[in-house]
Amino acid sequence: MKFTSAHLNELNLLLQFDLSSAATGIKVHKDAPEETQHAVQKLFEKGLCTLPDGGYLTDEGIEVAEHIERVGRFLTSQSKLH
Repeated sequence: MKFTSAHLNELNLLLQFDLSSAATGIKVHKDAPEETQHAVQKLFEKGLCTLPDGGYLTDEGIEVAEHIERVGRFLTSQSKLH
């Protein structure tokens, strides 16, 4: 499966949540880019955040966001091959 631009928007939006504090959420405003509004709606429909405009991550949302952070760290790390 290849990631579409819509998938990437969702992944990037998940990275906007502060994983160090479950009490910190986000709000996507009505004047945000359309693709951001669509991405947050999809995250809500998938049960990853609590409100259609953001809110807080659900337990599953936290787990997914943690995986995304790990993948990002891996992709930006120095190669171990010489």
